[in-house]
Amino acid sequence: MRLRALFLACLASTALAGCPAIHQSPGARAQEAANELNVNARFGRMEMAAEKVAPKAREAFMDRRKAWGNRVRVADYELAGMKMMKEDAEAEMFVKVAWYLVDEGELHVTTVKQSWRDFKGDWKLVEETRVDGDAGLLGEHVERAPKAKAPKNVQFPSIRLGGGGYDGPETVDAPAGSTTSVTAGPSSKR
Repeated sequence: MRLRALFLACLASTALAGCPAIHQSPGARAQEAANELNVNARFGRMEMAAEKVAPKAREAFMDRRKAWGNRVRVADYELAGMKMMKEDAEAEMFVKVAWYLVDEGELHVTTVKQSWRDFKGDWKLVEETRVDGDAGLLGEHVERAPKAKAPKNVQFPSIRLGGGGYDGPETVDAPAGSTTSVTAGPSSKR
């Protein structure tokens, strides 16, 4: 009987040791939920990311990210800060996101404040706003400068200085008895 009780005690302690939610602080669980949401969103797994969003905020969350993967590519993100509030039942996460527009290629950085709430041990995102950096990550409309025309595809473009009227290379005849011809500009005309 005593051996059986010892075995059950060991089994229970092993099971509890494998359950991280029991041993983690509310802040650690909130940070883990935020990390999970942001890593899934970064790699385009929006359905998995949406599982960490409160039901009332889910539609807005998906709407803000509808361009991700097509027009907007997330290069990286980092959890830049965290603040626990209301007796550890709410948290604010600050997330720095490095991203670029596919057709532009310029790297942008935006800081997003995410508000999280503990729903009986399950942390969910309830709201998010851009607090710093470039607009456009969360679906904001941004006027972009028009693209410059692409230069002609030439290996060595002609450069004209002054108004000399030089229109291209000329062939100058070589002296009699020579077998070479010389290509020259306006200064070597004879």
